[in-house]
Amino acid sequence: MQGNILLGLTVGWPFAAALLGYLAGRFSKRMRNYAVDLSILLELFLIASLAVQVWQGETVIFEAAGICSLGLCFVLDGFRALFGLLSAFLWLMSALMSNEYMKHERNRNRYYMFLLFTLGATMGVFLSADLYTTFIFFEIMSFTSYVWVAQNETPQALEAASTYLGIAVVGGLILLMGLFMLHHLLGTLRIDELYEAGRKAWTENSGQIYTVGALILLGFGAKAGMFPLHVWMPKAHTVSPAPASVLLSGILTKAGLFGILSVSCNIFRYDPRWGTVVLLLGMVTMTLGAVLAVFAVNLKRTLACSSMSQIGFVLIGLGMAGLLGEENQLAVRGIVLHMMNHSLFKLVLFLAAGVVFMNLEELELNEVRGFGRRKPFLQLAFLSGALGIGGIPLFSGYVSKTLLHESIVEYIHEGGTVLGSAGFTSFVELLFLFCGGLTVAYMIKLYYALFRNRHPVRQKEFEEQYRNYANPVTKLTLLLSGTAIPVLGILPGATMDRIADSTETFFAVHPLEHEIAYFSLVNLKGAVISVAVGCFVYFFFIKKAVMVREAPGCYGYKNLWPDWLDLEKKVYVPALTKWLPSVCSGIFRIPDRLVDFIILTLKETLYRPLRLQTESEEAARISRAERLRGRMESHKWMTISLSFGFLMCCIGIVIMVLCVL
Repeated sequence: MQGNILLGLTVGWPFAAALLGYLAGRFSKRMRNYAVDLSILLELFLIASLAVQVWQGETVIFEAAGICSLGLCFVLDGFRALFGLLSAFLWLMSALMSNEYMKHERNRNRYYMFLLFTLGATMGVFLSADLYTTFIFFEIMSFTSYVWVAQNETPQALEAASTYLGIAVVGGLILLMGLFMLHHLLGTLRIDELYEAGRKAWTENSGQIYTVGALILLGFGAKAGMFPLHVWMPKAHTVSPAPASVLLSGILTKAGLFGILSVSCNIFRYDPRWGTVVLLLGMVTMTLGAVLAVFAVNLKRTLACSSMSQIGFVLIGLGMAGLLGEENQLAVRGIVLHMMNHSLFKLVLFLAAGVVFMNLEELELNEVRGFGRRKPFLQLAFLSGALGIGGIPLFSGYVSKTLLHESIVEYIHEGGTVLGSAGFTSFVELLFLFCGGLTVAYMIKLYYALFRNRHPVRQKEFEEQYRNYANPVTKLTLLLSGTAIPVLGILPGATMDRIADSTETFFAVHPLEHEIAYFSLVNLKGAVISVAVGCFVYFFFIKKAVMVREAPGCYGYKNLWPDWLDLEKKVYVPALTKWLPSVCSGIFRIPDRLVDFIILTLKETLYRPLRLQTESEEAARISRAERLRGRMESHKWMTISLSFGFLMCCIGIVIMVLCVL
């Protein structure tokens, strides 16, 4: 082992703390809570002290040769320091709220242990210097965070956990295949060496490199919530504890984006073809997530679909970075700042949703409507997150969305085209502004449901019996989370610009040569258009179609999203349990019948046995009905075998990783 031992400790400490916290919980629940909180606070101090060294110009690296064959290597730069700090901060806020949220839940020791395991794995992803290290901790993160989704052990939680694990395993296997091919093509997986190695291999193996890129994009995109592997997000967030949802949405999706960025900004740096593909995927992800959020009538499901949409915004910025080439500074800054902002938005919004759930144990809008009336502290915290994610001026989301929008405008002014059409490029801008408007619309829906609507039966109970809806520590987490958003938005030059400047080395971009006038009329125009679209969608669609007036000041909500648009139930599950077995049985039926024919021919000629006189021809034959019944039984067992095989595959991967370690 060589390098800065503190960097290795930053990754290893949460794993050790998880075991210590679990042992402490066997004797005292309060001792365990204190141990977990202090452990995460120490992690925050560790990464902060290392970040200071990076900002002073020092090189921070740690390498453990021989582990997992290729060794583990960690490095810290401005981008990694930002998301290391952000991860530790979100984990601390989540853990502080968990003390009250999980007070009456079962299996709390298990929850806290895997909370810290996942922190260590996430740090391993963000601090990794090569994609091999990234992959190992990425898979550990997937398996440890699975426990969060299955925490309640209800049928809905176990089903959502199964979907989450399925997408994680499929994505992991695709990613591993891509990394094997990438190492074979380039001879290295070090992130800072990918650009030069890719340039040398590009002329001879461009087709294979694009194939590798597609595999890696799908593998990391599964965790990021990118279409079409997004189906886990709405289900997992709805059933998992709210403090875990903070981390699933705010940080774990960024771990997926980290992998995509590592490849895009090195192997495919300035590549317009790659930029176009990522842009198109971002457009679909952004639009579908926003539309799902508009139709959702569950508080956490709406926020989960919103996360998918915001990941789409980031992917659009990444696509524009590829299309703009060396002049992609605005797009890159927008990517970094919107990733950071989205983490802060979902921190405060999911914490607010957690306050609602731990009081009412409900998340459906029809059951929680009116809960926030006469609760100004909760209202201000939620409003801070809602205005931020809506891109309202003086809140941090406005800054990052303005940068992303201006990168599209810059590409249009340069005469750039998408898919060979200047008109399609203009459509990208219009869709960006429209989806920003949908964000405003569904956040107005949630704000009105919680703080302006009325419950037809329990409203008086909400306003009188739930005055003490959270303890002081939970309120402190809401205060810290909600305050950061307007502070960053009011002073973007002193805060957000400096943050973006510190991350330039990771993206290898040229420094920005001029200051950005965020509050000029030209830049405010985009925000005004999105707000206008959002108000129009809310008042003329959501209020007319989704909401139903039951009494003065009292509106109900109805679910209009059709079941046949559920990709998981209508496409993915049938594909694995029906279509794939049917296709495979059809393919293998040909050689199976050929073998049967050969055996039967040999049996009737060279190896003809003596037939018993008592054996009748009818008894020797299998009836058509019995054959059909046999096929049905075979299909049933094939389905069960797929599930069993899938489980064995998961266990095998875990055992393989443990053995290699």
